[in-house]
Amino acid sequence: MSFNLSAWSIRRPVPTIVLFLFLTVVGWFSFTQLGIDINPNIDIPAVTVTVTQPGAGPTELEFQVTKPVEDAVAGLGNIDNIVSTVNDGVSTTVINFDLGVDSDRATNDVRNAISQIRQNLPQDINEPIVQRLEFAGGSIMTYAVVSEQRSVEELSNLVDENISRALLSVRGVAEIRRDGGVDREIRVDIEPSRLQALGITATQVNEQIRTFNVNLPGGRTEVGGSEQSIRTLGSAATVKDLQNYQIVLPNGSFVPLSSLGTVEDSSAEPRTAAYLNNQPVVAFSVLRSTGTTLVTVEEGVTKAVEQLRKTLPGDVKLELIFTRGDFIRQSYENTVDDLVQASALAVITILVFLRDWRATLITAIALPLSILPTFAVQYALGYTLNNMTLLALALAVGNLVDDTVVEVENMERHMAMGKTPRQAAFDSSAEVGLAVLASAATIIAVFLPVAFMGGIPGQFFQPFGVTVAVSTIFSTLVARTITPMLGANLLKQKEVKRQNTPRSRQRFQPYRQLLSWALRHRLTTISIAIAFFIGSLALIPLIPKGFIDNGDLGISTVAIELPPGSTLADTSNVAKQATNILRQSPAVQNVLATQEVDTATLNVNLKPKEEREISQAEYEQTMRPRLQKIPGARISFQSQGAAGSSKDLTVLLKSEDPQALNQAADNLEKQMRTLPNLVEVASTASLVKPEILIVPNPARAADLGVTVQSIARTASLATIGDNEANLAKFNLSDRQIPIRVQIAEQAREDINTLRNLRVPGANNTLVPLVAVADIRYGSGPAEINRYDRSRQVSVEANLQGIALGDAVEAVDKLPALNPLPPGVVRQSAGDAEIMQEIFGRFGIALALAVMCIYAILVLLYNSFLHPVTIMVALPLSLGGALLGLMVAQKALGLYALIGIVLLMGIVTKNSILLVDYTLLNLEEGKTQRQALLEAGISRLRPILMTSLATVAGTIPLALGLGAGAEVRSPMGIAIMGGFTTSTLLTLVVVPVLFTYIDNLQKWLVGLLKRGWKGKPKQKQLAE
Repeated sequence: MSFNLSAWSIRRPVPTIVLFLFLTVVGWFSFTQLGIDINPNIDIPAVTVTVTQPGAGPTELEFQVTKPVEDAVAGLGNIDNIVSTVNDGVSTTVINFDLGVDSDRATNDVRNAISQIRQNLPQDINEPIVQRLEFAGGSIMTYAVVSEQRSVEELSNLVDENISRALLSVRGVAEIRRDGGVDREIRVDIEPSRLQALGITATQVNEQIRTFNVNLPGGRTEVGGSEQSIRTLGSAATVKDLQNYQIVLPNGSFVPLSSLGTVEDSSAEPRTAAYLNNQPVVAFSVLRSTGTTLVTVEEGVTKAVEQLRKTLPGDVKLELIFTRGDFIRQSYENTVDDLVQASALAVITILVFLRDWRATLITAIALPLSILPTFAVQYALGYTLNNMTLLALALAVGNLVDDTVVEVENMERHMAMGKTPRQAAFDSSAEVGLAVLASAATIIAVFLPVAFMGGIPGQFFQPFGVTVAVSTIFSTLVARTITPMLGANLLKQKEVKRQNTPRSRQRFQPYRQLLSWALRHRLTTISIAIAFFIGSLALIPLIPKGFIDNGDLGISTVAIELPPGSTLADTSNVAKQATNILRQSPAVQNVLATQEVDTATLNVNLKPKEEREISQAEYEQTMRPRLQKIPGARISFQSQGAAGSSKDLTVLLKSEDPQALNQAADNLEKQMRTLPNLVEVASTASLVKPEILIVPNPARAADLGVTVQSIARTASLATIGDNEANLAKFNLSDRQIPIRVQIAEQAREDINTLRNLRVPGANNTLVPLVAVADIRYGSGPAEINRYDRSRQVSVEANLQGIALGDAVEAVDKLPALNPLPPGVVRQSAGDAEIMQEIFGRFGIALALAVMCIYAILVLLYNSFLHPVTIMVALPLSLGGALLGLMVAQKALGLYALIGIVLLMGIVTKNSILLVDYTLLNLEEGKTQRQALLEAGISRLRPILMTSLATVAGTIPLALGLGAGAEVRSPMGIAIMGGFTTSTLLTLVVVPVLFTYIDNLQKWLVGLLKRGWKGKPKQKQLAE
C-alpha cells in the first residue's frame, strides 16, 4: 500500500502544524531581511579601462592608446563586445564579457593585460585605471551642501575631506562624486615676458619647484646613544615661503619665484559647474557598488547624513535634492498592495462560490502558508523584493489557492453524499491527489527551462520562475497536508440533498446543453477552436512590440550638447535657458544642472505622482518642442533603457572607412527624421573641433637640436601645467594640494604667446617655438567612437507614440540601410538588441517548457495520448492573451512574455481536472459520453472558482494603478485575457478532443492485441 501524505496528516496533525509553524516563522524573519529593489540584481561582467593624457587630441589617443588597449584585451576570451570612446585627453574602453563570467576574475585579467603593454603606451599618460562596471549605474541620490558663511573652496574641501570619508564607510557605497565646486591648488602664473628676459622656460621652473619643494627621508643614525631617523624637509611651510623660493637661472644667478609671476593659494581652472534651479551649488552624488540593493544603500546613507549633520559646523546644511529610493519604495508598496488585494479578491471569489466561512477560512489559510516560506527560499538564494519576485507572488495567488479549492470543493461534494467531514477528507484527498500533483508539476516544468534561459532575459525570468515554482511547491504541500487536516476538523456535517430532482437536474442546464451540443458536433467544435487559434496568431502584427516601458520614475534627465570648441560659459548659458523652460511646468520640484565644457546634464526632479496632473512621459512630450527653440545646442531627454543607452532606439554602424561611415550615418539620420514617431534624432558622428596645430620643421629642428618631445612638453606645460602625477605638492596640515606652473591666463589667450615660447635646444640654448615649427589653425574630430575594434557611429532617437519593435521595423525599411555602402556594417545595439534576444531565447525556452509539461504528464498518467488532450489548453490561452494586449494596446515585451509563460503553467489545471475525473468515471464502468458529461458538470464549480480567483487576482495589476504599475500592467492583461479564453474554451473543447484521443487509444490498443489483420469489434468503437 502506497504512502498517503494526506491521510497521514489527518491522523497525525501535530507534526504538520509544527512544520508549517516553523516554515512560517522562518519565512517572516527572511521577509524582514530581504532588500528592496526595482529589478533583479543583474551583475553584467563589464570592465572599463580609462586612460587620461591631458591635452591629447582624440586622433592621437586612438592610435597611441585606444588601439593598443583593445588589441591587448581582445584575446582574453568570453568577450561579448568592446566599446571605446575617445575624447579630448581621455580614452575609455569598456569590455563587456558574456553573462556568467566572474566579474572579479575578468577585472584581474584585463588589469594584467594592460600592465603588460604599459611600457608601449606614451610615458606622459596618467596610469591606466581598470575597474569593474555595474549594471545599475548612475547616482542613487544627490545632496546640496549649503552655507551662507563659507566660500565655494571651503564647501568643496568639506565634501572631499569630511563628507566623502564619512559616507564611503556606509556599506554598499562605491563612490561619492562631487558636483560643482572647485579644486584647491597653488597657482604659479608666469609672465612670458619675464621668462624671455631671464632666459628660462616654464618647464625648467616647474622642474626646480618639483625637485626642491619636497620632503624626503634621509636615512637614520645613532646620536647620544639613541637611534634617530633623518628627514630632509624642503617643502615650503607657507605660500609666502614658496613665493620667495630662489629659481636658478641658466647664467647661474638667482631670482625669487614671485619675480616670474604671481604665486597664490587659489583653485584649479574650472572645467565643471553645478546649478540648482540656476543657483550655483556644491553638491555630491552617491553611487552604489555592484551586488547591493539601492534602497538599502540609500537608507544607510540617509542615516549617515543624519549623523553628519550633528558633527558639521552649524552654518553648513545638507539638503536632499533627489533620491531614486522614493520611486522604488512606492513601487514596492504598490506591488505589495497588489499582492494583498489579489489575495483578498481571490478569497472573496471563493466565499461567493462556497458560501461557507469555514471552507473559505481553510482556503485563505493556504495563502500565507504558501507565500511566507517562499521568502525563506528567496533569502537563501540572495534574491531581493523587486518587481519580478513580488509580481510572481501576486500573479500566483490564484494558482496558490487552486489546489486548496479543489481539495475543499471535493470534500464538500463527498459530504453532500452523507459522509462525515473526516471520511470525506480521506476519500476526497485520495481522489484528487493525482490531479493536484499533476497541476503543480506542470507549473514547475514550465519554469525549469524558462528560468534558466540565459542572457539578460534569463536574469529577469529566473527570480520570477523560481518564486512561482517554489510557492507552488509549498501550496501543493499545504493542499495535501494542512487542507485535509483542517477540513476533517473544521468542516461541519451537511444535510444530504436528494439527487436527480428536477431542480438538481436543471442546476447546470446551460453548460450541460452546450457540452451535449459540442459532443454531438465534434468537428464543428474542433474547427471553431482551430479557427480561434489561427485568428489569434493573426493578431500579432496588430500588437505593439517592445522591451520594457520606462514608466513614471519621477526623474527626467536632459542631455545638452554644444558644438566642439564651446566654453564652460557657453554651456552654462544654454543650461540656464533650458532650466528656465523646464521649470515653467508646475509639475517640477527642482532642476539640478551639472555642466562640463560643451556638455551638460539636467536632472529634473518631478513632484510626487499624486501632486501633479501629468505623467513623466506627458511632461517630456510637452517640453521637447520648447527646448528645441534654444539655438546652438542639441538637447534631448535621456532614456532609462536596460541596455544603458541614452535613447530609446539605437542603430549602430561600423566601418574601417571613416568617410563612408559618416556618409552612411548622415543619410540614415536624415531619413529617420522623416519618420513621424521618432523624435530627437541625432548621430554620434563627431563634429569638427577647432584646433591649433604645431608642425615641427624637421630640418630646422635638427639643426637647432630641438626634439618633438621637448616641443610638446613645453607647449603642454605652459598652457595646462604638468601631468597630475608629476605636479609638485604643497603640504597642508591634513593633506597635500598640487602646485601648478603655467603661463598666465591672459597671455594664454594670445596665439603669439605660444609662437614665442622658448624650447630647449642644443648646448643649453633656448629657441623660439616659431623658429622650429609652423603654428596654424586646423580642425579634428571632437570624439571618436569604436565598436569591436572598428570605428562606429550610432544614430539614436527617442520614441513618441510608438513601441520599440514597431520603430525598429520602420527603420529597417529605410533606403539608407537597403543596402549600406560597401565596407559599412550594421550592428545590433541598445534595447533593440536585447528585445531581439528575448524573442529568440523565449521561443526556444517555451518549446522546451511544453516538452517538459508533456513528459511529466506522460509519466503521471502513464499514457502518451491523454496528455495531448490536457495540453490543448495552451494554444487556446494564447488567443486571449494576444487579444487583451491588442485591445489595451500594450506592448508585447518582457513583462507580457513572462505573463504568457505563467499562463503556460496554470491553464493546464482546468484540463487536468476534466481529464482526471473523466478517467475515474471510465474506470467505474461509465460510458464515454456519460463520463465526460459528469466530469464536466461536477468539475464546473471548482474550475470556475479557481479561474475567477486567478483572474480576480490579476485585476489590480492589469489596472496599472500606483508607482511603476504601468510597466507591469501588460503582464496582468496577458494573464487575464489568456486565462479567460482558455477556461471558457477548455470546458467545451477538451471533452470533445478527449473523445478522439480516447477512441484512438482504444483502437491502437485493440490493434496491438489482435495484430494488423484483425478488425476491432463495432461494439468497442461505439463510443
